[in-house]
Amino acid sequence: MTEVLFYHLDRQPLERVLPALLEKCLERGWRTVVQAGSVERRDALDAHLWTYADDAFLPHGTARDGPGDLQPVFLTDGHDTPNGATVRFLVDGAEPGDFAPFERVVYLFDGGDEEALAEARLRWKQAKAEGYAVTYWKQSSSGRWEKAA
Repeated sequence: MTEVLFYHLDRQPLERVLPALLEKCLERGWRTVVQAGSVERRDALDAHLWTYADDAFLPHGTARDGPGDLQPVFLTDGHDTPNGATVRFLVDGAEPGDFAPFERVVYLFDGGDEEALAEARLRWKQAKAEGYAVTYWKQSSSGRWEKAA
């Protein structure tokens, strides 16, 4: 059964959190899809993932970079999953599709944005009602992710 994880961003922005989470996925051998809420946001994340750290390399691409099945991390603004990903990240209001093909679906939402909070609450209720295992994660004062009740 798909696990749906909600990451409440209140100590660090998406641009700091997403690369670290994607690195963890790659370390575990998981192929991922990052679905953004718009083409512009997808393109901004694409550019950011090339430059977020001087000493890091995070292999990723979009449909314009060639065959998606070659990308361990695929960025999109739609429901496509050409790389056979088992993990899907939803950011910036991305509309979720079918969860069934994934082991994990991860919502990342800005805790300082009332609209994003309302959307996350709605998605939480929907996922629970559909019988998915849902978990809520929040950063501690040390920056470590902790599972909340």
